[in-house]
Amino acid sequence: MVESAHEQSVNSVVSEDGTRISYLTTGSGPDVIVVPGVLSVARGYGRFAEALGTGFTVHTIERRGRGESGPQRADHGVEADCADLRAVQDKTGAGLVVGHSYGGFVTLEAARRNSGLRKVAVYEPGLSVNGSMPTGWMGAYEKYLAQGKPFDAFVEFVRELGPESARRIPRWMFRRMMPLFMNAPERDVVIAQLPQNLVEHRQYVRYDSTHEHYSEIGAEVLLIDGGRDRRAWTASDQELLASVIPQCERATIPDLDHFGIDKGDPERVAGIVREFFLRGL
Repeated sequence: MVESAHEQSVNSVVSEDGTRISYLTTGSGPDVIVVPGVLSVARGYGRFAEALGTGFTVHTIERRGRGESGPQRADHGVEADCADLRAVQDKTGAGLVVGHSYGGFVTLEAARRNSGLRKVAVYEPGLSVNGSMPTGWMGAYEKYLAQGKPFDAFVEFVRELGPESARRIPRWMFRRMMPLFMNAPERDVVIAQLPQNLVEHRQYVRYDSTHEHYSEIGAEVLLIDGGRDRRAWTASDQELLASVIPQCERATIPDLDHFGIDKGDPERVAGIVREFFLRGL
């Protein structure tokens, strides 16, 4: 995991159910909230926050179950994530939000109910339409977690949802190759988030085929996606989103994949987001 070279201040707020939510702040200018994806922590978006922070004050949420934020509750739903975003918004006054993957899903759900959000940028937000989000991995994944076999659980997840190159690798070989894919600190972060990953992917299933309610979003939306390692169903879902959201524009970066915003080329993605946010300010 590549992190920002600059220090970010640590702040916190109490969400509506009493859970403490931590967030990292950097930069100066109009306030922006960043909502990370699954298997991620706030500091993993350090380069993106630093690049966007040249013109904005960037607050990256440490979502529940991570870092200094409180745990997910037993009945956790995306509604709690939306409430956490709202708590940070109320404290910072931010009217701009960036969401990635599950964080993009949270951002879109929040924008339906939150007239205080003026513009949101989402990088490949999670979505399930007519069962498009794969679920076949969940049973074995949950079993391996219960057995204390996190690496086996992770293999099930990546073989189902990862890039084509990963899906072709036999399970036993993939497990042995994990140290080559991720360094020890990043591996520790991923393993620590495996239970939350399952909970959050089940929210996609719970909200399957509800995309039409994004017609309620009043904010301007920038829908960003990468062109590399993209599955056909993902591209189709992004097109559906763009057709439903009233004020939506798209940006495709051909040579970046799903992790372009945090691991691929965060500075370039930040530049696209900055241009979108500055327009009309």
